[in-house]
Amino acid sequence: MKSRKLSRTRRRAAILGAAATSLVAGVALLPNWSAGAAVVDDPTVDARTKATFQRLADALFTDRTEALVDDGQDDREKPLTDGFSGDVRLSSGAARGEDAALSALDRRKDRLAQLGEKYSKASTRVTLDATRVKGRKATVAVTETTTLTYAKVRGDEPKTTGFQAHHELTFTADRQGDWQLTGIRDTDEGLAVNQTAKPSVAPMVATTTSTTPSAPKASTSYPGPANAKNFTASGLDYKAMAAYAKQYWSNYNPAYPDFNGQGAGGDCTNFVSQSLKAGGWKHVPGYVYDYTRWFGNADIQSHSFVGVNEWSWFAQNSKRTTSLTNVYQMDVGDVLQVDFDRDGSKDHTMIVTSRSRGVPYLTYHSTNTYSRSVASIIASYPNALYYAYRT
Repeated sequence: MKSRKLSRTRRRAAILGAAATSLVAGVALLPNWSAGAAVVDDPTVDARTKATFQRLADALFTDRTEALVDDGQDDREKPLTDGFSGDVRLSSGAARGEDAALSALDRRKDRLAQLGEKYSKASTRVTLDATRVKGRKATVAVTETTTLTYAKVRGDEPKTTGFQAHHELTFTADRQGDWQLTGIRDTDEGLAVNQTAKPSVAPMVATTTSTTPSAPKASTSYPGPANAKNFTASGLDYKAMAAYAKQYWSNYNPAYPDFNGQGAGGDCTNFVSQSLKAGGWKHVPGYVYDYTRWFGNADIQSHSFVGVNEWSWFAQNSKRTTSLTNVYQMDVGDVLQVDFDRDGSKDHTMIVTSRSRGVPYLTYHSTNTYSRSVASIIASYPNALYYAYRT
């Protein structure tokens, strides 16, 4: 969750990468109706149409995922979405937006390869959660579940990484009553590897003081200098932290509130705090607004338990963490935070659940993700600021 003291937080060669986020931001392009063309009454959305909405969404996100797979999209003559025409299809603006998105993901795949990471195959499945129709506009909520298989570049990577993302698709009916996809919006934090929109962050509000701890930024250069973790010195159970995160990465623990999708920064820090608690971090009771306190259960949570910046302040002030100079030094149970827009306010919190040949793999909420490499995070957000904490 974003700081509570802060306001809230294919490939067609002619398409410029700068347009990659136009569709995600909402391509409000209405059909170009010719004068004199017949206009049908407001169309209905029956079960068959809903099923087609779902199939189109599945094709769209499958195209995006395959763009990241080594030789995946290259093996196709055209994207899956090109197969939709007639009563349900992409608008011309949406098609241009998808071309740009796939081009951006191609470049991300190249950056990943430079960082020593490739995917050998992938699977994407989309389920339709709800459909709302008002006049000539249909709003469709879907859940995307994607699994990517790591190619064995280093030799002992985790077998897979995956995520569960939520989207809202907008369809607009043209004069003939045919539905065209005109917009896509990520309804969680938009932190999946196949998403090209910038994560939603809130502008920073000055709430820090001269006594507020300030974490040093971590380098993203690979490999990081040696800094082996002592897994016995603290008395914490780091395996239990990782096991908790892996158990609840998509099925949230009902013993805690779920802040995902509530417009306050998501559930990321709440989830990491739960994982740390499972490994031995003890409550420090007190006033919820006091960043020197840390506690959380089903009924009440300190801001340091659920807020990105407040967690950082507590972790440093309490000496429960030390800062690492390089993100590649992280090991199981360590924590990574990201400031996407470089405004001095941290936006996202993740926990390391495995490490392979000098590369940490992260699990987090909002978007629900497991075993994503730090290299993948850096490839997606190369201009962000990173903060690495040894727990």
